[in-house]
Amino acid sequence: MKKFIFSIVVLLFSMTGFTRQTPSLSQQEKDGILYMREEEKLARDVYDSLFIKWGGRPFANIRQSEQYHMDRMKTLITTYGLEDPVVKTNDRHGIFRNASLQTFYNELVRTGGSSFTEALKTGAQIEEQDIADLEKRMKQTQKQDIIAVYDYLKMASGNHLRAFVRRLNMQGIPYEPVILSKADFDKIIGGA
Repeated sequence: MKKFIFSIVVLLFSMTGFTRQTPSLSQQEKDGILYMREEEKLARDVYDSLFIKWGGRPFANIRQSEQYHMDRMKTLITTYGLEDPVVKTNDRHGIFRNASLQTFYNELVRTGGSSFTEALKTGAQIEEQDIADLEKRMKQTQKQDIIAVYDYLKMASGNHLRAFVRRLNMQGIPYEPVILSKADFDKIIGGA
């Protein structure tokens, strides 16, 4: 339902000529959009690798969701006439223009490949990082279309984080946040 509502909003913006305009963005806003596009790719690519290694849930479902998130970021890139870093790498699996994301990807695949439990923890860490980065980026813009996309992605990352933590709990393994504060983490885990 949320995907449907988001698609309607994008369609309405398109019909009103919103996407034909190229509003100006600050460098910080541009950098944020490009970074989040690649960060969503990182999540998709890591989950693809972990799904190939370990199979099953939650990797199968969440990797498909991450592609949808990449597509939402692509909409912003198109709207603002930015150069897509994913296109620049031909969307090759595990390849990133941003050096810190490349390093993070390599580390996550290595760690998540060591055991299924570590793979689940890796997934939770990715979602924590995504939430923290989205919150940071939301503070750097006043543009409502950008905030709406970031807010949607943050909500989805909260759902993904709960899925990974729930799966760890089913194995009797508690998960402690490594990026978010304990209070923020508990609020997300306690959410619906």
